Amino acid sequence: MRPHYIWQFPQWPNFKWDTDIILNLLTEVRMLEGRIAGMMGGLGFEIQSKTSLDVMTEDVIRSNEIEGILLNADKVRSSVARHLGLPTEGLPEPDHYTEGVVQVMIDAVRNNSLPLSEERLFNWHAALFPTGRSGMIPITVALWRVGEEPMQVVSGAYGKEKVHYEAPPSSAVPEEMKRFIDWFNTEERTDPVLKAAIAHLWFVAIHPFDDGNGRLTRTLTDMLLARADGMPYRFYSMSAEILLNRNEYYTALENTTTKDVDITLWLEWFLRTLRDAMNRSEKVVKRVVAKALFWQEHREVAMNERQVKVVNKLWDGFEGKLTTAKWAKICNTSQPTALRDINDLVEKGILVRSYEGSKNTNYVLATEN
Repeated sequence: MRPHYIWQFPQWPNFKWDTDIILNLLTEVRMLEGRIAGMMGGLGFEIQSKTSLDVMTEDVIRSNEIEGILLNADKVRSSVARHLGLPTEGLPEPDHYTEGVVQVMIDAVRNNSLPLSEERLFNWHAALFPTGRSGMIPITVALWRVGEEPMQVVSGAYGKEKVHYEAPPSSAVPEEMKRFIDWFNTEERTDPVLKAAIAHLWFVAIHPFDDGNGRLTRTLTDMLLARADGMPYRFYSMSAEILLNRNEYYTALENTTTKDVDITLWLEWFLRTLRDAMNRSEKVVKRVVAKALFWQEHREVAMNERQVKVVNKLWDGFEGKLTTAKWAKICNTSQPTALRDINDLVEKGILVRSYEGSKNTNYVLATEN
C-alpha cells in the first residue's frame, strides 16, 4: 500500500530539507533574535518584565484562540503577572482553568532548560483539562490517547467530511513519543530555531493526546524558542502570528504531513512566520516603554483605583472607543461617576476628548492625540 501520510514513509522521522532554501531565512531570523535580545538587554529589569507580561499574556490568549477557546484577557494577565512577580492591581483573580493554562506556559518557558518527559507532558495536559472533558465530551487526560478509532483531522458537515490528516494508530503512540522525547532532550546538532520548527511538526504529526495537541505543540515551540533565545522570558509571540495566518498555518501543516519526510515547505513557512512575529515585537516593546515613561512622568498625579485600571487598559490595547458607558461597565459604577472620573483625567491632561469614528464623545490618551 502506497504511503499517504508522513509517518507511513520508511524514512520517518528522519526529516530532510533543502538547506539552500532555508539558510537565508534562518540567518535573517537569527539576526532579528539578536537585535531583540540586545534591545531588551538595554531596557532594565522592570521594562523587561512588563514587556514579557504583555507578550506572554497575548501568547496564552492567542494559542487558545487558534483552537476556538476564548479566555478572559484580564484573568490571563493577572495570572501571568503573579507568576512574574508583578503587581496585579485592578486585575481580577484568575479562575482555576486560566491559572492552569498559564502555569503550563510558565513552566515551559521559565524552565526551558529542564528535560522533557512523559510526566511533564501529562501534567501539562491535565492542566488544560481539569474536568477530564473537552467541552461536554469525556477524554483521556494525562495519558496517551487509546482506542482503535483513528485520530483524524477533518472538516465539513456530517456525512460530507473531508479528512485532512490521519495520525499514527494509538498503539504506536508510546513508542513514537519515546523517540520524540529522546530527540527533544538529546539532539544538539540542529540549530535551536530549526529544532523548534521540527518539534512543532513532529508533535502535531503524532497527535499523542485525545485533545489539546495544538496548544501543547505551541507550548513546546515556545520552550525551544526560549532555549534558542537564551532567555526565560518571551519578547515575541509565535502564537499571535500563527492566529493572524491561521488558514496558511493549517495548509502548511497539511501539505507537509501528507507527503514524504521532506519538510522544506514547513520550515519555510515557520521561519517566515517567526520573522514576522519578531518584527511585530518591536511595536510591543515601544508601547511598553512608552507606558513605563508615562507612569514615571505621572507618578505624582492623584488617581483613584478606577482611573488607574482604565488608563492601564488603554495602554494595554483597549479595543474600540472609550466612552462614559464603557467606563461605567468596566469599573462597575454609574455613568455620572464614570463621567466625573473621565473629566478629572481630562483636566489633568491624561485623557483628551475625541469624536473620531463615533457620533458620541469618546476619549483617548493625550499621548495618542
